[in-house]
Amino acid sequence: MQAQTEGRREANLALLLRTLRARGPLSRAQLATGSGLSKATVAPLLADLERRGLTERAGTTTTQGRPGQLVQLRPGAVCGIGLDVHPGHLGATVTDLTGEVHLRRQTSCDTSAPEHALDRLADLTRRALEDVPKADWAGVTVAIPGRADRATGTATADRLRWRDVAVVDGLAARTGLPIGRVDLDNEANLAVRAEHDSDPVDDLVYLTGDHGVAAGVIANGALVRGADNRAGEVGHMVLDPLGSTSCACGRRGCWETQVGLDAFLHACAPRHDQVHNPELAPGERMTILRTRAERGDARTLDALHRTAAALASGLSILATLLNPRKIVLGGYFAALQDWLVAPQRHGRTLVSASTLGFAAGGRGAALAALRRVLDDPTVVPVKAPKAGGSHEGASA
Repeated sequence: MQAQTEGRREANLALLLRTLRARGPLSRAQLATGSGLSKATVAPLLADLERRGLTERAGTTTTQGRPGQLVQLRPGAVCGIGLDVHPGHLGATVTDLTGEVHLRRQTSCDTSAPEHALDRLADLTRRALEDVPKADWAGVTVAIPGRADRATGTATADRLRWRDVAVVDGLAARTGLPIGRVDLDNEANLAVRAEHDSDPVDDLVYLTGDHGVAAGVIANGALVRGADNRAGEVGHMVLDPLGSTSCACGRRGCWETQVGLDAFLHACAPRHDQVHNPELAPGERMTILRTRAERGDARTLDALHRTAAALASGLSILATLLNPRKIVLGGYFAALQDWLVAPQRHGRTLVSASTLGFAAGGRGAALAALRRVLDDPTVVPVKAPKAGGSHEGASA
């Protein structure tokens, strides 16, 4: 009975935390209405969340009648670290429970050497911990552009040349973080969750626009993973079976060979051009190409027009097969949206550009790390009161 009571209390605390996250500052009465709990139940739960440093008072309501004390999530109270891995570069994002991004950092890296990449990911993690020292830390999640086996903590990614790389064990050993605080997932799955977090459309597809092309799919509000956790590998749809370009998967004519970032850059410029420089972040390369397109460079515009047409062919299949309310295009598709996103028309499915760009996977990874606290706020310990009634920080 006691275990059931504790479980119910944890669930109610999580419910209040998520309600505050979704709706912003609320009074006790508004929280009761929004959560379906009674005001008598809400009051001690709010006191518990405040003692854990997760909420704070935020003025009073301005509606008619008796003013009510507003409560909101405390900015920076708990943070999650999202790490994203791409061919040639790594990224780190730090986000708190309110969704505010406290840090976004990118660095070039030879990601084809997994041990070296893990060393650099550990460096990024340590720097994030140092740069946001006052926060409690929910954990770290790594976004993988390939298959992420969450049961074993390993990753396999053709584009990275990774096979069963022990990401979770390797990162935990290098940083000293408990294994329970380190996780990994597929980049597209994390990116679609980041998009869904800002715009909760129940039938949503997110398409990565990177070296690999993958889709994160949410149907009826739930993430679609597939039987073997491989759903969304749409870049390997064969659209041109007689095509001359081989794919990283070993086949020919995959959609990725037409609209992947490698194919696009090759179409835009010769190999010695600066847009192929691995030391440049993807966003910097896109700025160069955008400038060329705006100046009317014939080769760049031709590549954009052909890519837009090939993109439309694949999107038509996704719109017909999945019938999503919305398809969000990320990565370089979003960076060059005037040429690649604006022309897209696919029936009643809205096609739009992501506002998160190449950072969508990292943003989603940071939010995934925070899920540990959102699911059970009691993992954050009660803070010892300071003089004046505030609370000391502690690790979550």
